[in-house]
Parts: sequence; structure tokens; C-alpha cells
Amino acid sequence: MLLKQISVFAENRKGAIRDITGVLFEAGVNLRAISIADTADFGVVRLIVDKRKTALSALRENGMTVKETDVLALEAEDTPGSFHKALALLTENDVMVEYSYGFVSPVGNGATIILKCDDQEKAHKCLLDNGFKLLSADDVKF
Repeated sequence: MLLKQISVFAENRKGAIRDITGVLFEAGVNLRAISIADTADFGVVRLIVDKRKTALSALRENGMTVKETDVLALEAEDTPGSFHKALALLTENDVMVEYSYGFVSPVGNGATIILKCDDQEKAHKCLLDNGFKLLSADDVKF
């Protein structure tokens, strides 16, 4: 189960993230997860949203540069080492995690970890074949 993540490229300036969330607010789009990374000149705001196509249209209509990326959503149990075990399995199977971010949901038994790997299909198969639970876009809700 691959999810579509939206990446928005933003200038490193005051109000840039507010502008992105404002566009989503005005379009009636709800954030499910967000990650913000920066470099000296620009940032990348990664989003999982409830209305992806609406979000893409609204962001583009407002002159923002956006990209869609396939990511995995791993359900990590609320136990020590749960995420580590998944990472160890991926490493043993020669899959590199390019980036990751997570959040704890008030529903369920743990956290949701978003993973972008160098080989998403291999990571997907490896995790499922070894008993890890991957979530669909409909599962990533509160």
C-alpha cells in the first residue's frame, strides 16, 4: 500500500509555512501528517492530506511548486524497538530509508511512520512478508 505524499518547495522566509497551510485551509483540506526540512535557501514541506487532488490544485493555483511522491505508512506498535526492527529488516534486505517522519494517533496502538525508501516496492514486500502492518490512505486518519 503506497500513499501519495505532497512535497511543497518553500523559500526560507517568515510566513512561508503559514502560506502553505493557509491555502490548504481555504481549500478545505485537512492535514494528516506534516514534516518540514530546510536547507540554507529553501525548505521542503511534506504533507499527507485527506483531499490530495484538491490540495495539489489549490497549491499550484497559488503559484507553489509541488511534487507527488509514493511513500509507505508503517504502523509501529507502542513497544520499545518496534521501529528499530522494521529498519533492521529493511537494512538486512538492502533497502535504504531516504527519509522518515512519524506521528502518534489517538486511535490505534502506536505510531504511524512515513517511510521513503530507495526501492519502495521491495520495502513494501519485505515489510508485509515479515508481519509488519502497512496502512492505506484511508487508515491515516484520526
